[in-house]
Amino acid sequence: MFGITPSARLRPSPYFEATLAEGVTAFTTYNHMLMPTSFGQPEAEYWRLINGVSQWDVAVERQVQLQGPDAGRLAQILTARNLSKCQIGQGKYAPLCNHAGVLINDPILLKLSDDLYWFSIADSNVWFWARAIAEERGLNVRISEPDVSPMAVQGPHAEAVVAAVFGNWIKELKYFWFKETQIAGIPVVVARSGWSKQGGFEIYLRDGSKGTELWNIVKAAGQPFNIGPGNPSWCERVESGLISYGGDTDSETNPYEVRMGKYIDLEFAGRCDRREGPAQNKGSRSETPFTRNYYGQPCAHVRRI
Repeated sequence: MFGITPSARLRPSPYFEATLAEGVTAFTTYNHMLMPTSFGQPEAEYWRLINGVSQWDVAVERQVQLQGPDAGRLAQILTARNLSKCQIGQGKYAPLCNHAGVLINDPILLKLSDDLYWFSIADSNVWFWARAIAEERGLNVRISEPDVSPMAVQGPHAEAVVAAVFGNWIKELKYFWFKETQIAGIPVVVARSGWSKQGGFEIYLRDGSKGTELWNIVKAAGQPFNIGPGNPSWCERVESGLISYGGDTDSETNPYEVRMGKYIDLEFAGRCDRREGPAQNKGSRSETPFTRNYYGQPCAHVRRI
């Protein structure tokens, strides 16, 4: 056995005390925070997700907030997905690529208003990247990390539990759509989303001092459905074909190599293009469409066979 030394570089989530009370037995580090990975009963936790309802502390899915007149412009520069039809209250899976077309994160984008966007990110520092791009382009936008911490409720009974907390209106939410609301005076954003294929919601807490209170509200509503603690399940995500940034990718992976091609619009990529195909290169490559970077130079990661 070993422990994790406390450090200012490693933050607990707003749900940390609640997960301790639930009997958490293991953590991993993610975005400089602690994320529960086990509550000591891995098989029971798996079947709870598959057949019932599971409550997760996923506060590590931090938000990169873009706010200001150029927030929408920066959001589109950062992601290779076409955001032109994204509406207020809508979320989209929005892969981020660097100038060489390499995947550097695969967040969910949430459009809260025309001048306010969140990227709910996987495990990499997107704040530095976003600030660098904004400064490079001279954009009028502020990039920050807001006090926003998601909790996930996942599984076949998740909708019934979340409806018991917030009301039946949540049943009308389409996938990745969300609504700003509150419960017991606690401000939240409720989205139909989550890192499983079993159905569910993510509740974005907007006041970190209310983590335990919100956890207990959801837990109480879930008692008729035998809710219990859990965490993103590696077994379920493999069975469901979900991509894990950093687990299925490396420093040279582009979106096409991990089945993200349908989320990429090369007109908006702004990083690489595929103007020069295999015929012009007198060779072929393994599922790698990018050949030239933003400056017209050959991409170093192109793999030829």
